[in-house]
Amino acid sequence: MKDMTINRGALGAFLAACLAGTSACTGSYGSADNAMASAPAALAEVERITPPARDPSELQVLFWNDAQRSARFRAMENWFEGHEVPAASKTRTLARGEPLPAALAEEIRALMEESSAAGVMVLDGGRVRFEEYGLGLGPDDRWTSFSVAKSFTSTLLGAAIRDGFIASLDDPVTQYIPGLEGSAYDGVTVRQLATMTSGVAWNEDYTDPQSDVARMNEFVLRYGEDAIVAQMKELPREAEPGEKWVYKTGETNLIGLLVENAVGLPLAEYAQEKIVEPAGFAGGMFWMTDPRGGNIGGCCLSLRLSDYARMGQFVLEGGEGVSGGQVVPEGWFAEASASQAEFGNGFGYGYQWWTYPGGNFGAQGIFGQSITLVPERDMVVAIVSNWPSASSEYRGQWFRLITRIAAAQ
Repeated sequence: MKDMTINRGALGAFLAACLAGTSACTGSYGSADNAMASAPAALAEVERITPPARDPSELQVLFWNDAQRSARFRAMENWFEGHEVPAASKTRTLARGEPLPAALAEEIRALMEESSAAGVMVLDGGRVRFEEYGLGLGPDDRWTSFSVAKSFTSTLLGAAIRDGFIASLDDPVTQYIPGLEGSAYDGVTVRQLATMTSGVAWNEDYTDPQSDVARMNEFVLRYGEDAIVAQMKELPREAEPGEKWVYKTGETNLIGLLVENAVGLPLAEYAQEKIVEPAGFAGGMFWMTDPRGGNIGGCCLSLRLSDYARMGQFVLEGGEGVSGGQVVPEGWFAEASASQAEFGNGFGYGYQWWTYPGGNFGAQGIFGQSITLVPERDMVVAIVSNWPSASSEYRGQWFRLITRIAAAQ
């Protein structure tokens, strides 16, 4: 797949096509035109995965029942088209450390049981202090990420800046996505897209059939590979750029499109060079594709639990690879994990990372996926789950428990 790059005139689409079970969740790109972006020739090929044909009703992820989620979250490549990135050529070893105190470990297990967690791993100084699985998941199995993928896309944005494909976060979005010219995105910068402070109106309510996120499928059916720009350019402005934060999965998908247009590669293939290899993933990564055949910037990559933890450790170490070499600009993760939008009580949002009190930060996905980083302790807590609903009070329970884990000796 090394000869495949983005068709720069193609426009992104997104998760809703897959959630709604439409055939628009497939696609392909044109031929290569940016050899500079290619990963080293020695790397194994990234493959296109095409699952068996399914009835669209089977692909509505938000409406899967508990048993379906438990089975399918570990094998999304059997349900959706995507890219398969091989494991790293050099695995980052995760040595065993001193186990967590027995009482704390039991508390983790109890919350795992209560919250239907499929796996929890705690790294302390890069060493495994806790690792346990549920729901039939094992250490060699993968689990889907949902919006945890947003933080991966943010990392690829940083890599594209370091590589010179994107000149500055202060560049206009329309420089990289010309199809947005003449819309509310005129005057919006890449930085404001990354912080979800574009000022463009958006409704992320999954329970409202008229919300923007619910209407994604409508645009996929009407516009196919042009769907995301077709929808996003219709949105009105509700605030000046930089003045208001609103969570918008559609905008993370725009970031994915922006990076792909700038680099000339699908996110998955760029991630092979910039995340999978330098972070030393032990297993392969699956990343779902959108109607263009590019990857969904705001969602839907799948990894082993240990590789979510490796991603967290890679970020804590500033993006330096297992074999040396810097992937993102110096200080990128410190900036990306600083609150660019404040919610109060120490919580906020950075460049597609959630920020927490005490300088901690993390990635979050619906149904209980997360990577939480505690820089002061050099600690990573990776969790994959099958919550009974997309959002839950379990998020707060895990946050409080992670605080106690970080305080443990």
